[in-house]
Amino acid sequence: MYNLLIALGVGVAITLAVKLFGFSIWAGIIPGTIAFAATYFVLARRIGTLLQGLMTSVQKELQGQPTSQKEATARVERAIKMLEGGLVYEKWQFLVGPEIHSQIGMLKYMSKDLDGADRHFSKASPRNYMAKAMQGALYYQRKDFPKMKSAFELAVSSGKKEPLVWAVYAWCLMQNKEKDEALRVLGRGVEANPSDEKLKNSLSALQNDKKLKMKPYEPMWWQFGLEAPPPQMLGGGGGGRRVQFNPRR
Repeated sequence: MYNLLIALGVGVAITLAVKLFGFSIWAGIIPGTIAFAATYFVLARRIGTLLQGLMTSVQKELQGQPTSQKEATARVERAIKMLEGGLVYEKWQFLVGPEIHSQIGMLKYMSKDLDGADRHFSKASPRNYMAKAMQGALYYQRKDFPKMKSAFELAVSSGKKEPLVWAVYAWCLMQNKEKDEALRVLGRGVEANPSDEKLKNSLSALQNDKKLKMKPYEPMWWQFGLEAPPPQMLGGGGGGRRVQFNPRR
């Protein structure tokens, strides 16, 4: 990555400069290392500031309730273009590309562009649990259950403190008639979140042969598009669904 290469160049230059002044190469290692670390920190922080500004702009673009499906679609398309513009930074800093691909994948998934979402999810950060959970939901819709489980396992690994991720995983398993596996997933979720009443109630419902209800996990649940949202979640005019942007926490 460019930031690393530039920082290494600065570090080597400082080390060699010390040697040119008549000192041993070892005498230049400490100032060279300090110069390398300081340069990398400054460059990384610069990219971080630029990305923070980009994400803020994307959030502003998606804020509020669209009045029609056309407006909702236009907002998402503009937000995606903004994020795609941010991919110029992926050659500068580690982890930038995978995180931006995660955000683009989520927006494409929520706008029902499953093929586009899948392409970006394949390049997404495994640490972004919402992106991985949506990838799992995507594979569920395609009935590719082995890939579904792999994606959800990554999601609950990095997002073990997010009850929604466990619940969506269990819901997909229940729809596939895998109740025992769904019980195990919710059991793991409760173990990771012992004070979360929503997960406890979900586990209790399945244990008592009741339906797994996702209402406690609204409104985030609707972003997975696995059930139709109620009328109050729809915009006026064209009936566009509200889109909420969720950066990785």
